[in-house]
Amino acid sequence: MRIIRDVALPGGEAGSTPARIVDGVRSWVTSPPLRDLVARFGGDRPPDDLAAALAWLDDFSARHWDFRGGRERPEAAEPAFDPRTAGLVLAAASALGLVQPVPPARPAYAHLVVLGGLAHACLRRVAYAARLLDSGRAVAGEVAVLGSFRPLSGAERRALAGAGVAGGDTEVDALDAAVRLTFGLAEPAEEDGVDAGDPHRSWSSRTWRPAGLPPVRVLAAPSSEPGRRRAHTADTQRFWAERVRLRVGDPVLMVTAPIYVPFQHCDALRTLAVPYGCGIETVGVDPALPDLTWLPEPALTPGRYLQEIRSAIRSMRALYAAVAAG
Repeated sequence: MRIIRDVALPGGEAGSTPARIVDGVRSWVTSPPLRDLVARFGGDRPPDDLAAALAWLDDFSARHWDFRGGRERPEAAEPAFDPRTAGLVLAAASALGLVQPVPPARPAYAHLVVLGGLAHACLRRVAYAARLLDSGRAVAGEVAVLGSFRPLSGAERRALAGAGVAGGDTEVDALDAAVRLTFGLAEPAEEDGVDAGDPHRSWSSRTWRPAGLPPVRVLAAPSSEPGRRRAHTADTQRFWAERVRLRVGDPVLMVTAPIYVPFQHCDALRTLAVPYGCGIETVGVDPALPDLTWLPEPALTPGRYLQEIRSAIRSMRALYAAVAAG
């Protein structure tokens, strides 16, 4: 197997021009690692036109790398691959930015945004945010912890119980529990929200105020398509940006898991950087940090990496469409 070099994601610096963002998308989707992966699964070279190439890759990945079929991530099927294919998938995932955690580049940010996820990820990411604050990184605004009203699965409840955490019923409950545990707080200082009797239309905001640190806001947004689905990451990011009054030039640090960095970085470029003119830097939690090793970490398989490479393709397609629309 040939050595595959790392591929940069589209830049998130404040003031990035549409042309620069488009060049970043083009570089990632036409990179040798992705091209080799497509070839391994029987695909030809995508069209030269970027919009056509993104549409082609979206369709190709739907046929070959979508193991969810509309289900939540934990319910995705796990395919069986021969060793050579599995090795190529893992090498490509590493080169495309889904494997290695990278520390934040700046000493200070306007806001730190923690993206929710499965229960173990809620604990891990909030703990990592606290570690960043303890290490001296300055946050002038707030720490925003973004989640949803997605019900916790039985496995998630067991994971929280195993960690000694009373996590409640939903993802946003698990995030609140993570804030209580990590910052040693009993109750939020402020609460707001609307219970519409439908989790797709409801929203909640709880602000916690740890001593000597920026405020920590745990937010769950309503869906932009409540008749079809629950709120997704982009819905929650927009909802947060409207309330925090995000400004042009604000550097924003996003925290997620390494496997989700490409797709969630491009989602943040589309929903925050393009409309608000802020800067976006997206980092993944390092699971090897000593104070995080007690938290459960699920196995990351070739199937999971392919699924999130597909997520990145779809996110870049939506980002390109938003930039092209002006």
